[in-house]
Amino acid sequence: MGRTLIKNGHILTMDADDTRYTGDILIDGERIEKIASCIDERADRVIDATGGLVLPGFVQSHIHLCQTLFRGQADDQPLLDWLNTMTDLESRHTPETLYASARLGLAEIIKSGTTAIIDMGTVHHQDSVFTAMDESGIRGQSGKAMMDLTENLPPALRETTEDSMSESMDLLHRWNGKAGGRIRYGFAPRWQLWNTDGLLREIKTESDRHDVGVHGHAGEIQYEVPAMLHQRGRRNLKYLEHIGLVGPRVQMAHCIWLDDDELDVLSETGTHVMHCPCCNLKLGSGIARIPEMLARGISVSLGSDGAPSNNNLDMFIEMRVASLIHKYRLGAEALPAREVLGMATKGGAAALGLSDQIGSLEPEKKADLIILDDGGVHAAPIMDFELDDPVERIVSAFQSASVRTSIINGQIVMDNRKLVSMDEEDVIEKARVALRTLHEAAS
Repeated sequence: MGRTLIKNGHILTMDADDTRYTGDILIDGERIEKIASCIDERADRVIDATGGLVLPGFVQSHIHLCQTLFRGQADDQPLLDWLNTMTDLESRHTPETLYASARLGLAEIIKSGTTAIIDMGTVHHQDSVFTAMDESGIRGQSGKAMMDLTENLPPALRETTEDSMSESMDLLHRWNGKAGGRIRYGFAPRWQLWNTDGLLREIKTESDRHDVGVHGHAGEIQYEVPAMLHQRGRRNLKYLEHIGLVGPRVQMAHCIWLDDDELDVLSETGTHVMHCPCCNLKLGSGIARIPEMLARGISVSLGSDGAPSNNNLDMFIEMRVASLIHKYRLGAEALPAREVLGMATKGGAAALGLSDQIGSLEPEKKADLIILDDGGVHAAPIMDFELDDPVERIVSAFQSASVRTSIINGQIVMDNRKLVSMDEEDVIEKARVALRTLHEAAS
């Protein structure tokens, strides 16, 4: 893979000591070899980062690449109506349209600084998503959506418990650990109200056996609370605790409508929360109690959810909204920028179970990093990054267009705003064709 030397950047390591350098990073193969104020060693490629910021790549910890084609297709609908629209659209996917959808989402997130993801697929054709992930160079976990209580959903999305497990296990054996470990499989039970007890218990068993993640939704809408009490006799997280589906391998998106006992479950078991502030606001779902979670030591990361529930897959937008929405009730000091940037980097690494490999810039860790310019007019005026806290600027003022270079696993996937691993024009054109195909098939 060769050696890459990044010179003269303002380096935010995001390590335990929040170490900062104005200096260089030497990458050897897929790992960081050295960080220092000056490195004068042979390299196959030298990147001049003068005047720019170098930091860990963002982790999109909750995303639906299968939905990227449907951006704008269900705007101004509350969650349950929105779900009906989405499941109808998802049911029409072919392997080709799903591949186009995944490529479009991956292109967008790479251009906005994301280097790793946790993705939830739809019920079928999940190989298409993994193929797109492999080709794009992204690091991440994905899995087919598992739904064995779906009599009210389109026929194409209905599956038995046996079929759901069988297809998931086939995908796990086919994709987990591929691309040199860059791609990981994770079970994806979509929603407790769409899953049987039996399926969730089997997922727990196989997750433990194969040491893979479990990615689901919990407490996204207020309706869930009475529905879960009626159907399962417990609130969301207490039910998952009863099933045994909690712990460091479990990643739950949203977690808005949780009481204090459920927060205790999260903190005591090490279950991860994926916060999706823009999606939760757009769908009117509510605001998760993130500062309270962090105060309890709960692991929290950030995600965009999907293009139709958000309209953008941009971590700069998620960070800014996350930093603002809690201040009206807790005061201006709530959720400072440093915590927000930590959620977007170290928090996502923890959710993936990769804290020892990504999330901070340190020797021997994987070379997953981004280089930002100075933010342009949106961040100006900056006198000196030593005086003007760059973290505050990144969270409050920088935009995705500030990302100049993205490196994943030591490979440059975007160079000076140009995608290297994908043809951007082809991605957009194929997405247009795919969406047209789906609409024509439905008419």
